[in-house]
Amino acid sequence: MSFKLGIIGGTGMDDPDLLTGRREEYVETPFGKPSDALIHGQIGEVQCVLLARHGRKHNVDPTHVNYRANLWALREAGCTHVLVTTACGSLQEDIHPGQFVLLDQFIDRTTQRRLSCYDGTPGGPKGVCHIPMAQPFCMIMRQIVADTTAELNLQCRNGGTCVTIEGPRFSTIAESNLFRSWGAHVVNMTTVPEAPIANELGLCYAAIALPTDYDCWKVNEAPVDVPACLAAFKKMTDNVKQLLIAVIPKLAATDWTERLASLKNTCEQSIMPGSE
Repeated sequence: MSFKLGIIGGTGMDDPDLLTGRREEYVETPFGKPSDALIHGQIGEVQCVLLARHGRKHNVDPTHVNYRANLWALREAGCTHVLVTTACGSLQEDIHPGQFVLLDQFIDRTTQRRLSCYDGTPGGPKGVCHIPMAQPFCMIMRQIVADTTAELNLQCRNGGTCVTIEGPRFSTIAESNLFRSWGAHVVNMTTVPEAPIANELGLCYAAIALPTDYDCWKVNEAPVDVPACLAAFKKMTDNVKQLLIAVIPKLAATDWTERLASLKNTCEQSIMPGSE
């Protein structure tokens, strides 16, 4: 199977200079429409598909992102891997705005989301999928990204636990301190159910978390708000693009045969067929 990368991102990731040979495609899935058009093209010699998680106008809130349609559409477009960026708040003193955190675990604090493609939706997969989630993120992808950040002299933490909250509101001080007491590193609103669904669909999935603030636990810092979050994210955009341009050819040059076969086998063994 040839390598093809889906990139799910937000503000700043729809740069026309990022992809060559751009082509937009609006699609339907059994789960409805994705957040926006699939943008096909190439980064270097590598076939990629970009998708704006919240829509290019950022008009879809975290609860109502159609995570199932987004990932289904990327898989149907031939993507074997998905690399995402996600804005987040830091829960630790030594993780500061401007650096990267490569996620390796999550804690689910969402309450209103469709968590699986295996729910009887007409046209969707049949049965019930009990996908293992001990390792939600592809360790091979994560290490390649980590090595590339080192080569580019970009500040990066390789590994981190993310608390995903329902949103769209930010945390209270009590919640932020609770998450810190759990040993979590960052807090965001989108990793769940995105990561579990990617695993259900047999996609290699890695997430680059982009801390824009210290949430609200840090007493000598202003609590997070939208203007500060957007300003911090804008400062990181060039570094994100630099990383993507450098790391994508390395991902494409890796032999994924064994990893993809393992994912496929895990998915197949995780499905308990419903009665006919």
